[in-house]
Amino acid sequence: MIENNIKIVLAEDNTTLSLLLKFRLEKEGYHLFIAKDGKEALELIETHTPDLIITDIMMPFISGLEVISHVRIKLDMDAPIIVFSAAGQEEMVLKAFNLGANDFMGKPFSPNELMIRVKRLLG
Repeated sequence: MIENNIKIVLAEDNTTLSLLLKFRLEKEGYHLFIAKDGKEALELIETHTPDLIITDIMMPFISGLEVISHVRIKLDMDAPIIVFSAAGQEEMVLKAFNLGANDFMGKPFSPNELMIRVKRLLG
C-alpha cells in the first residue's frame, strides 16, 4: 500500500458502494472519510479540509448539489469535486457543474474509471 497524505471525503448513501470505493481508494493510499448523507459530508469537509470530494447527488437530508454549493460558496474551497448520479438526471448534472463540480460519473460506474479520474484531478 502506498501511503500519502491525500484526504478524500466520500458522500454516498449506498453502504455497499461506499465500502467498495473505500477499499479501492485506501488500497491506493488515500485517507478516506465516509459520509452516509449530505449533512455528515459537510461536517467531515469542515473538519478535515479534504483534497478531493466525491459525492452522490441524491442523498438524505442535504443533497450533493447543496454540498457543492456549500463547499464553493460558504467555505470558499477549491478542492475538486466528483459527482455521481443515477442515469436520466441530466438536469441535476448540469446544475452540479454550474455550482462548481469538476467531474461527473453516471451510476453504475467502474471503480477503475473512478481511480483514473481521481488521479487526474489530484494531478
